[in-house]
Amino acid sequence: MYSLLPVLAVFARILVAFSPAFFVPLGWALALDASEHALLWEVCFGLTLGSGLLLWVLTRKHRRELQPRDGFLLVNMVWLVLPAYAALPLMYTVPDITWIKAYFEAMSALTATGATALSGLDALPVSINIWRCFLQYLGGLGIMLLVVAVLPMLGLGGFQVYKAETPGPMKDSKFTPRIAETARGLWAVYFAFSLACFLAYRWAGMSWADAFMHMCSTMGLGGFSSHDASIGYFNSPAVEWVAIVFMALAGINFLRYFIVLRSRSLRPLLHDREISNYVGVLVGSVVLVVVLLLVHEVHPDLGEAIRISAFHVVSLATTTGYASTDYATWPVFVPILLLFLGSFVSCAGSTGGGIKMIRMILLIKQARRELVRIVHPRVVNPVTLGGSVVPISVMTATFGFMLIYGAATMGLTFIMLLTGLDLVTAFSAVVATVNNIGPGLGLVGPSSNYGVLTEFQLWVLTFAMLLGRLELLSVLVLLTSQFWRK
Repeated sequence: MYSLLPVLAVFARILVAFSPAFFVPLGWALALDASEHALLWEVCFGLTLGSGLLLWVLTRKHRRELQPRDGFLLVNMVWLVLPAYAALPLMYTVPDITWIKAYFEAMSALTATGATALSGLDALPVSINIWRCFLQYLGGLGIMLLVVAVLPMLGLGGFQVYKAETPGPMKDSKFTPRIAETARGLWAVYFAFSLACFLAYRWAGMSWADAFMHMCSTMGLGGFSSHDASIGYFNSPAVEWVAIVFMALAGINFLRYFIVLRSRSLRPLLHDREISNYVGVLVGSVVLVVVLLLVHEVHPDLGEAIRISAFHVVSLATTTGYASTDYATWPVFVPILLLFLGSFVSCAGSTGGGIKMIRMILLIKQARRELVRIVHPRVVNPVTLGGSVVPISVMTATFGFMLIYGAATMGLTFIMLLTGLDLVTAFSAVVATVNNIGPGLGLVGPSSNYGVLTEFQLWVLTFAMLLGRLELLSVLVLLTSQFWRK
């Protein structure tokens, strides 16, 4: 019989490591003279720390090397249980909030989805908005990478955790001899970009608190804001351009930035097929949307059309989900295009969601290969990427992922339709949550939020966010009988 105790022993340490995160909103609350909320954060810290220590005491004798299935179970446990602790502050500060809305909000934050069920964000305590956004910062690159980098348990099979958590099909490339070194390198790059983004937002006119919050949700590609009007609240072209630049940077594989620093050369970025396609799709989409906005006279000024188009294309394509206007009122082709872009544009190894650009490239190459085989059945024409033949195992995993991705999207959409939702709302809500985009269309469009949905519908979409963040297979493998056999 498969034993959970060794996994619980590691999870206990993760829970202890997560507890200091409550000091971030506590520090801001004290700095902004909102000390009446200090006790809340102290209690949440104590409860999380106490739970972790108690679990550690109960399981401390059950330590062993993590096996592959242990990594998958641990990652799922983290992304299911941590939102419950993260939801506690919301329960005691947000008026009339239910447990499912609090858990939905916390899951949305930690999965960097950005789908909010809350209204009246401007009236919430600053520390609560900071907490929501900071959770996206942790979840953006993956809290598991942080844990692997800093906890002294790296001898317990850290690479199995890395493989379960890291998005994209190329998970066996560690780039450094030890996974801990890779994780620390990724976080070093993440922190460097974050500092630059924070200062840029401040330079653009945001307050220190707003700059910090929007830095967190920009680098995490989550899209939470401290205002109901999102970025539109600031009505600032400078703020939008800062967001465009750093959203686009965060949508690129952070491992490439790490390699650039190690090699001191831009060649890894300039010669990366995925990145070149990423940039090409973004630029092409911006041009297309600009033309449509001008033709339909939505924004007749060329400069304004370019900025508005670039902001929303980059925001939705990178699965950030910021909005400065209600783009759902634009010509119908545009919001559908934006939702489609969010499904695949982000690079593997970025903080974005979706199926990732690399998978789309592999699928297109395989389609071309099959077309050639129809004409020349005997030709040897393997799928290549960057001059190297893509292993059959990678292609098989990509096909399996896409099959399950399509089935999950359709299945969840049918469930939402059974609850009485209209087709546009049901389908766009599932696509937006499975791909961790945030806003959908219809009742959950950019001018509304997910608070209009029923509790059951929120549970369905909470599961969809988990599926998307852990790329489906890491979650669904737990539902197979083979996983639990010894």
